[in-house]
Amino acid sequence: MFILSELTDLIRIPPHTFNIPIQHALTDELNKKYSNKVVPKLGLCITIWDFLDIKDGLLKPGDGGSYVEVKFRLIVFKPFVGEVLTGWVTECTAQGIKVRLEFFDDIWIPENYLFENCEFRETEQAWVWQTGSDDLFIDVNEKIRFKIEKENFYNIKPKNANEAMGNFGEEEDGDKEITKLPAYSLIASCQISGLGCVSWWD
Repeated sequence: MFILSELTDLIRIPPHTFNIPIQHALTDELNKKYSNKVVPKLGLCITIWDFLDIKDGLLKPGDGGSYVEVKFRLIVFKPFVGEVLTGWVTECTAQGIKVRLEFFDDIWIPENYLFENCEFRETEQAWVWQTGSDDLFIDVNEKIRFKIEKENFYNIKPKNANEAMGNFGEEEDGDKEITKLPAYSLIASCQISGLGCVSWWD
């Protein structure tokens, strides 16, 4: 679920931090830049793990900060395809089930990735697995075990200049749709023994 990823970046150290060890100053600046952010094709960054190389700082004319090239490792949330995780159901719709972890809530189990003989019951707002002998319900707030099938990264467009100034112009429908997508999401399944609500298998 978590991996260590190696990155290189040029980080500005502000003048008011010159009196503290450079590792501490770099850690603060890197965490501001990366923690809880999605890096495309990498995953959700959690925190800085360690430093592999720190170059000498450089000064730029007209800027009191020091620019330091640093090679470091990040803890990144990036489950591999086929990995089994446990989370909680946050929403059930006719299209599938939305699941969250304690720190990540963009996990989706589509209807075609559920057990055979699963059906959505509108009255209960729940999915039901009809096993032949029992009806097993998947309700909101249930603890659920699932398998990762696919990951999706989306390039989220920044707001345009007019929006930033408060002059909201018209957008194309396609642009509106893209802004609703999360930068990073996971597609999962519940189709094999042991998956589904944890309570079923206790």
